[in-house]
Formats: sequence, structure tokens, C-alpha cells
Amino acid sequence: MTTKSAMITICGRPNVGKSTLTNALVGEKIAIVSNKPQTTRNRISAVVSRGDTQFVLMDTPGFHKPRTRLGDYMVNVVKESVADVDAVMLLVEPIANIGKQEEALIARIKEVNVPAVLVINKIDTVEKSTLLEVMAAYSAACEFDSIIPISAKNGEGLDELMDQLEKYAVEGPQLFPDDMISDQPEKQICAELVREKLLLCLDKEIPHGIAIEVTKFSERDNGIIDMDVTIFCEKASHKGIIIGKNGAMLRKIGELARIDIEAFMGTRVFLQTWVKVKENWRDSMAQLRNFGFSE
Repeated sequence: MTTKSAMITICGRPNVGKSTLTNALVGEKIAIVSNKPQTTRNRISAVVSRGDTQFVLMDTPGFHKPRTRLGDYMVNVVKESVADVDAVMLLVEPIANIGKQEEALIARIKEVNVPAVLVINKIDTVEKSTLLEVMAAYSAACEFDSIIPISAKNGEGLDELMDQLEKYAVEGPQLFPDDMISDQPEKQICAELVREKLLLCLDKEIPHGIAIEVTKFSERDNGIIDMDVTIFCEKASHKGIIIGKNGAMLRKIGELARIDIEAFMGTRVFLQTWVKVKENWRDSMAQLRNFGFSE
């Protein structure tokens, strides 16, 4: 049987819905989602099989103006991910005004001369008539192969999007095994699910200064997984907020994370969490490498 594959990068500004779209196309939660910017820190490859075609979708960090070395790393990940792929999806909100982040991404797409699809997300939040203005604005800025309005949240337009992406598939061996849906190790996905709950439960800047390390990940004979997780934050005052009064906040975060981890792993999980302070780790190259943020 002849097989085909296509490598597609999903890029866009923070909070435009890249991870929501990735999860919707895969049909399973592999990328964490929150309403806070810069949720995704690394490039995540998600695998979608459709007939004889395997799509490798690369979910990238939100393109933003970096303020830390971690931010610099995230922006470089986006720039590099746009090159050497079969096509790029530029995901935007249904707003006719093109922002600086979109302009920079369009410039990068033109620089590497890669086929591009404009995907207008969140169409469930606007009147359909406003989409014509959005399409006109972006058509004037770049020659996209196609413009596809979608709602990653409710699934509208996703079949049309996949039909378009099929055009970029090339004949050849599939890049991942049939049963694989992500290049992330299970341990890494579990760590990200813990970080997602911190983003959900904590306010303001604290979640952006958090890193997660899984220090124990073992399976008992009865299938239960024992998992120890250390939450690193940048300030002692943040540690107190994460733990909460009598440990209430940390318990809440752990309970919410355990529910998602058990759903993902398909078995019971015994999760223990600790909080440690590692000041200014986001600006330390040694710490960034330690947490897996290296070129």
C-alpha cells in the first residue's frame, strides 16, 4: 500500500487556539490549554492518520515579544519550525487588523518560501459577515494557498482544513508508528498536565515562572502508577501561594492533575507533589537546559 505524509507547522500569536486545534485534530488531549498567554513552551509534534496519509502537526509556542531567555528560546522555536516543512498554518483570530506578531510571521513565511494556509479560528464568536473583511486584509498581505474559517472549539471547518492539508502530502514511508499520537514521552505529557492546572488555578505572573520535573514515574505490578512531581517557582512568596493555606491550593492542583493524568494513562495514579524555589531560572541557560529548553 502506498503511504503519504505531510509535515505541517501551526503558528500564531499567543492564545489564538493552536493547542486547542491540535487536540481537536488528534482527537485526544496531548497539548495543554489555558487562557493565559505563552502556555506552550516547546514544539509538540502531533500525529493524525487519515486514510493512507499521516499528518505530523507541529504545535508551536505563541509568537510574542520575549522578555526572558525562555521567551527567546520559544520565539526561536517558532521561527525554526516554519522552515523545512511541507506547509504552514497561520492561525489568526477573526479580526481584520493584522497585528505585529502576524506581520512578523508572514514575513518569515515569505522568507522561507513555504506554502501557507490562513486559518481563521474562533468563528463561533463573530458574525459570519465580518469574516470577509478579515479575508481581504490577509489576502492583501500574503498570497495564501487557501483561507479556511474554523472553530477549533466546536469542530466547524476542520474537515475542510484536513482536505486542504491533504494536498501537501508526499508519497513515502510514514514518519511515526501507527499507534503513536505525539513525540512527547508520557512523562512529559503528565508534567504538562500538572502545569496546566497551575495555569488554571493561579493568577497573574506566577504560572509563567513555573517549571515541572517528574522525579519518579514507576508502575506497580497491579498497574497503578506512582508519580512524584516537583514544582519549581522563582520566588519564596510564590511558593507560599502555590501551597496555599494548610496546603489547600497544592492539594487542589494535584487532584485536578491526577484526574487528567489518569484519563491519559488509562490507569490509577498515585501523585505526590512538592514545591521548590529556583530563582530566575527563566534567565539561566544552565537551568533552561536542565528543564529541557535547549536548541
